[in-house]
Amino acid sequence: MIRSLNYFILLLVGFSAFVQASEPGPDALARSVTNDVLRILRQDKDLSNGNNAKVNALVEQKILPLFDFKHMTQLAVGKHWPKASSEQQDALTGEFRTMLVRTYTSSLTSVADYKIEFKPFRASPGDAEVVVSTEVTKPGTPPIPIDYRLEKLANGWKVFDVVVDNVSLVTVYRNSFNSEVRKGGVDGLIAALARRNQKP
Repeated sequence: MIRSLNYFILLLVGFSAFVQASEPGPDALARSVTNDVLRILRQDKDLSNGNNAKVNALVEQKILPLFDFKHMTQLAVGKHWPKASSEQQDALTGEFRTMLVRTYTSSLTSVADYKIEFKPFRASPGDAEVVVSTEVTKPGTPPIPIDYRLEKLANGWKVFDVVVDNVSLVTVYRNSFNSEVRKGGVDGLIAALARRNQKP
């Protein structure tokens, strides 16, 4: 799972800039922007040395605006989401967001050596949901397919799930979240996520 998350994080760095750019020609645009971001990662010594301030700024500016965290949390919590109050839903979304941000910032500098290939993009005009398929490689490791599921919202395209090597990110979390809810209810899940986010 850790290796898959590293691949996942790499794609987020380049792909976030693509999603926030203009919509025409998504495949060509994604390739161009991703190459540019990888160049920055490889050339910026502060980033490669793990400068926390720069890493955090990159995550906040380039990655976080890409996601619909509430939708991701709703999918991860699954059948228990409607049972949660609006306050609990906000708390779950906040803790889930924090957990993912901590993952990105701790692993961001380890992905500069990866290579990305964007597969042909297929979508019809008017599609509200699309999938962008990619393949990530690193010397000495087998290629890993990564699919991004995006939805079009009023403020642009947002990622609501990522499928790494045929495994859905939200499905992986759903399994562990269900276990926590069975043990301690929705508040138990919130507490478990909070404890995890407090760890160094």
